Amino acid sequence: RREPAVGTAVPEDPNEELLAGIWAEVLGRDRVGVHDNFFELGGHSLLATQVVSRIRETFRIEVPLPRLFEAPTVAGLAGVVRTLGREQEGVAAPPLVTVARDRELPLSFAQQRLWFLDQLDPRSPAYNIPLAVRLNGTVEAGLLERIFNEVVRRHEVLRTTFAAAAGEPYQVIAGELQVPLPVVDLDRLTAEDRRLEAEHQAAAEARRPFDLTVGPLVRFTLVRLAADAQVVMATMHHIVSDGWSMGIFLRELAALSDAFSRGESSPLAELPIQYADFAHWQRRWLAGEVLDTQLGYWRERLTGAPPRLELPTDRPRPAAQTFRGRHLGMALDESLAGTLARRSREHGTTLFMTLLTAFKVLLSRLTGRQDIVVGSPIAGRNHREIEALIGFFVNTLVLRTDLAGGMDNRDPTYREVLARVREVALGAYAHQDLPFEQLVEVVQPERDLSTTPLFQVMFILQNAPREAGETSGLAMSPLAAEGGTAKFDLTLSFEESARGLSGALEYNTDLFDRTTMERLRAHFGLLLAAIADDPDERIGELPRLAAAERHQLLLEWNDTAPAAAPAGLIHELFERQVERTPEAVALVFEHQRLSYRELDRRANQLAHHLRSLGIGGPAHRGPAH
Repeated sequence: RREPAVGTAVPEDPNEELLAGIWAEVLGRDRVGVHDNFFELGGHSLLATQVVSRIRETFRIEVPLPRLFEAPTVAGLAGVVRTLGREQEGVAAPPLVTVARDRELPLSFAQQRLWFLDQLDPRSPAYNIPLAVRLNGTVEAGLLERIFNEVVRRHEVLRTTFAAAAGEPYQVIAGELQVPLPVVDLDRLTAEDRRLEAEHQAAAEARRPFDLTVGPLVRFTLVRLAADAQVVMATMHHIVSDGWSMGIFLRELAALSDAFSRGESSPLAELPIQYADFAHWQRRWLAGEVLDTQLGYWRERLTGAPPRLELPTDRPRPAAQTFRGRHLGMALDESLAGTLARRSREHGTTLFMTLLTAFKVLLSRLTGRQDIVVGSPIAGRNHREIEALIGFFVNTLVLRTDLAGGMDNRDPTYREVLARVREVALGAYAHQDLPFEQLVEVVQPERDLSTTPLFQVMFILQNAPREAGETSGLAMSPLAAEGGTAKFDLTLSFEESARGLSGALEYNTDLFDRTTMERLRAHFGLLLAAIADDPDERIGELPRLAAAERHQLLLEWNDTAPAAAPAGLIHELFERQVERTPEAVALVFEHQRLSYRELDRRANQLAHHLRSLGIGGPAHRGPAH
């Protein structure tokens, strides 16, 4: 495929020049041509949100995110900016500013929901965000503790706990906080035992709960594997952090490690805005006409939505929702991931939309339903001031798509369903400011303690910056930690990398067995390969079974010809089995088990006893079976 020509057409007016600079900054390029396609240059929804926030800052206007998809070049977007500039007056959000700390500061809407859930199930580990990173190289525990506490100093939310007055929660921000760094030394164990114990320590740390009233709501642990190898564990409660925040933590860890190891001061600029400022701003911004517009959109989208996505489960659903879960890894190789990305560009969509469409087709097949509702997180970093801030900004979008056919009752093609998903996603992006917590209050779905409201299945494409990075003298690589929890019935997540797409199925173990998830993983991979090959295939005609499953279903299970009878009499066949597997279990009755040898011995005893009673005849030869 010919790569898009970058920077071949220069800006012709100040608007184009400013926009080209914004694109170059966000995309990490030296220059961008005015006719280059944003998405062909590597743009996606998250980066598009950053473009919109910089346009707001530069031009003082609000550009709805879908307009960037409609006009994905600098030249096209410049026309949009000119038109909106003439139309909009006073529509832009107020600026984020620092508020006084001499009052009870409110929680953000997202924080308030987690606080409420914690009141129902105190000290649950379901909303822990664990991170385990292996550091290869020599590092002192004291230096690491200093680095971690500098991050805590910089980000006020990591020094925050939560109290309540008259049932209303508020933030309690500590002026200073020193978080200890316990050290676990494993260097005396064998290499394999060190690896296993490090994984055990990471899993145990991920499951250890927090107390929101006492804190701190961040923990650090250093597991020493050898003089030049260690694992750093950082766990934060979701009420003070999110996935993007963990990427910020890693980047600050790398920058501070480089500086402190050389005896220098922190190279990081002080943060002008803290999370409490954002929470206060959010409460003021989401009111009046802005709130009404957002609510109106979501009411229309979700009216009549099914209350539950009934996936076939291996066990009946418990009366109350549980959060016990496991992960099953999955990966798409570089070739398939590249083909899907190329198809996305050809269709004017993003890779997120392509994968979500395939997932919805799979869910429709599993449930037999055509009205499919899936939740998906969005970073919520639509203001430049909060892009470098640790905190709970992520919001959840409810994406509802109809997969029904047209008037001719024929199934739609995959390409047609993709267009529907694109429309749903763009509409949701344009109305992403409404917190999920308020959406639940307004829609008021049927309350059911056994499930989450509005959706039970989540899809995630992680393209937020979260690389481990490199520091002077230290190589950093992530270490997987199984937390043993699942927030939803099923979550499918992917993360982009240079080697393709890596991901996982997180599933509730009270509902599903691992073997069921393994089949689902195989079916999804098969579906993606078929879509990459022919996106114009009707969704009902896309393959459902792998070759081995098709052979088993059509041939093996339908082979009704009677099996050839084994040669020999029954007692002779039994004797041969005794010779082959004398100690294998032959008979089970309640708590008793008999091997073939013991069953043969007892059968002979019975036969001899029957002979002594005159049963049988002298003509019989051979063992008395």
